[in-house]
Amino acid sequence: MTDLDDALKELPRSVDPFALTLHRHNLELKRARTTILQVNVALLCNLTCKHCHLEAGPQRSEEVMNLGTMEKVAAFAERGSFEVVDVTGGAPELNSNIVAFIELLAAGQKTVMFRSNLTILTDEKRRELLESCCRHRVAIVGSLPSLNVNQLEAQRGSGVLEKILTALKRLNSIGYGQPGTGLQLDLVCNPTGAFLPSSQHGTERKFRFDLQKKWGIVFSNLYTFANVPLGRFRQWLSASGNIDKYMEKLASSFNPCTLEGLMCQKLVSVSWDGYLYDCDFNLAAGIPLGGARNHVSAMEGPPMPGTPIAVSDHCYACTAGAGFT
Repeated sequence: MTDLDDALKELPRSVDPFALTLHRHNLELKRARTTILQVNVALLCNLTCKHCHLEAGPQRSEEVMNLGTMEKVAAFAERGSFEVVDVTGGAPELNSNIVAFIELLAAGQKTVMFRSNLTILTDEKRRELLESCCRHRVAIVGSLPSLNVNQLEAQRGSGVLEKILTALKRLNSIGYGQPGTGLQLDLVCNPTGAFLPSSQHGTERKFRFDLQKKWGIVFSNLYTFANVPLGRFRQWLSASGNIDKYMEKLASSFNPCTLEGLMCQKLVSVSWDGYLYDCDFNLAAGIPLGGARNHVSAMEGPPMPGTPIAVSDHCYACTAGAGFT
């Protein structure tokens, strides 16, 4: 069976494979200059969010990047002259070597972003991590899908809103999100069901007003993302009978103008065991960079501009409406 046959088998009859949609619009997805290195330091997480495309969770305790691989990733960041290193997970806080990794990256004078679900970032066990983030001006990107407690806890688990608010207040108290401090605190908001996100501008305005008025919390920027039909979210879509409807919604919202700003054109993603992918979603789908498993230690530098990017039906999530980034 060919790749196209596989794609047709997975998609509703009304939805064309993403590659065919690109072809119909006379478009190709190729790399620009790759400036961002995204590093997934663990699939281990304290939460089991229903929308998680990586299916991260507490049971994945063996899938954690070790210090040796971190050193190889930091060396690759130097060889490749990456401008930004985006640290993500799972919950990257749970990697016991995370402070050492931040220090390695900072020694190479890299701009570092740290993604967090916020629920354990300010745990006393993370004091050293938070001090390192402050010292090196690491930007913190926190996930906050909703301010509605019922919606949020249905997606992420009981009690998470209170923990997130506690974390945001703590981050504000040490300068994160406060104007003039240089400590950036961004929020990421994604829908809590099988629908596309509301406008980024309107959602940011509502979050800024509600967080300030109810809890005195401030932040730098907010970004809205569509949920990607992979992993645990895809399982939920299938179990709830929403998969065909969701794929049709994504495909019918395809916007060719989004291709110019797609993150996969300037980002390469590294898995916890050091292998490279075009993006975090191809990592989740098991589609390696260039069609073969390439370890970070064997790469001389980032993929060359003009290199084709592997696509699949989940790419509809990044190209629907206003796009992913």
